[in-house]
Amino acid sequence: MPASFQFASPGDLRITLDRVEHTAVEPVIAAAAAAYRNWAHTPVSRRLELLQAVEAGLKEAAEELAMGIALEVGKPLTEARGEMGAVVGKFALTFKDAEEYLYPRKIEGGPFEAEIRQIPRGPAVVIGPFNFPLHLANGAIVPHLLAGNPVIFKPSPIGAVVGAKYAAIFQKHLPEGVFGLVQGQAVEGTALCTDPRILNICFTGSVDVGRSIAQAVAGDFSKSVALEMGGKNALILLEDGDAAAAAKAAVDGICATAGQRCNDTSRAIIHRSHVNAFCKGIKEAFKHYVPGDPCKAETTLGVLVNEAAHKRYAEHLASGGEWIVEGAAMNTYEGRPGYYVKPAARIWRTAAEGLKCPIIDKEIFAPLLDIFVTESDAEMLTLHNAAPFGLAASIYTSSRERFETIGSDLDVGNLYANIPTTFSPSILPFGGCGLSGNGKPAGRGFIRYTTDEQAVQFGQGI
Repeated sequence: MPASFQFASPGDLRITLDRVEHTAVEPVIAAAAAAYRNWAHTPVSRRLELLQAVEAGLKEAAEELAMGIALEVGKPLTEARGEMGAVVGKFALTFKDAEEYLYPRKIEGGPFEAEIRQIPRGPAVVIGPFNFPLHLANGAIVPHLLAGNPVIFKPSPIGAVVGAKYAAIFQKHLPEGVFGLVQGQAVEGTALCTDPRILNICFTGSVDVGRSIAQAVAGDFSKSVALEMGGKNALILLEDGDAAAAAKAAVDGICATAGQRCNDTSRAIIHRSHVNAFCKGIKEAFKHYVPGDPCKAETTLGVLVNEAAHKRYAEHLASGGEWIVEGAAMNTYEGRPGYYVKPAARIWRTAAEGLKCPIIDKEIFAPLLDIFVTESDAEMLTLHNAAPFGLAASIYTSSRERFETIGSDLDVGNLYANIPTTFSPSILPFGGCGLSGNGKPAGRGFIRYTTDEQAVQFGQGI
């Protein structure tokens, strides 16, 4: 295996990013294990103070890190700035969660004085994705640290450069060993997750990798494993829904991060009465999303992250269907070589035809929207539940009763009414069922999974 790796910027392949050295895993784990007891015994108030210093450092570096995200993963700068806003905002939300979840809780009614305490679990590994290289990892890192668990951060290789800059800010303010950084690929990730000294794992990424992690550690019952693995999210437009608003939301949802979000809207399931209005709205809304340099604030549509993703999108564009908007995979745009795309939408005019869609059950991470036409609620539910994911769904309707009735049969972790599937604020938990996750949602309240409960009783004479 090479000792290092290096990539080019996906928005301009002429720009070579910094070379990244693979990290020796053992010393980082040993340092985290050595730091655990002291960090666990550090008062929550002191851990909070240190994290507030990290928060201030990240706020000061936010623009530099946002530009790093845009350059390294091809996310439009405006979106990258939004990611950094979420990174900084996570600290205050976690501090608030600590008030509810970290402190001892008195228990009344028993024969002895009693309380339930939250005990740090031990060193944690957080493996981040490329599409939100800082925000999604940060959502687990901050709670684990505040709870008393040292953290080892392994960024995606596509995101390693900006990940190192982020990590340096933590390491500047925290005691030695409390925050470690491991750079590398699958070998390093496996070594981290399977080491018996690692007691917490948080992974965000593909189903295949998430499944391999779960299988590798299945026999170690001491480990807490949180998996967030994507979605095949649907916007559902009922007869009484607003077709224009739904079309705009669907386009916004599939073009965000060039379709490379786990909560992107890759499917629109609509009632037949809305076909013409919805397709007209789709064509109009796509006009807003124009390819451009990700490092410019005015760019509305970013690039795909690498050659493999670009090639996969081109193959799907050639896979058939009735195209409402024809997409493209371009090797250059305005003189810049990169993984540029134009978004696409196609329509499946009956439910039976829609069930034969080649990607109805596959997450492709590209700006391709499949529109499914239905005659009834039953067909909508069948088409929705044909996908094995269960992250997010949005129902467009003017009836609260219809929303509740149909929503109750959708197996998703995030259910919205008349809101894009991508609108997932950090004030709420975020996770899914099926292939989307394993019941430990990220976002608000993740701190619940960073500790173990300890029941304490006090007998006579103490």
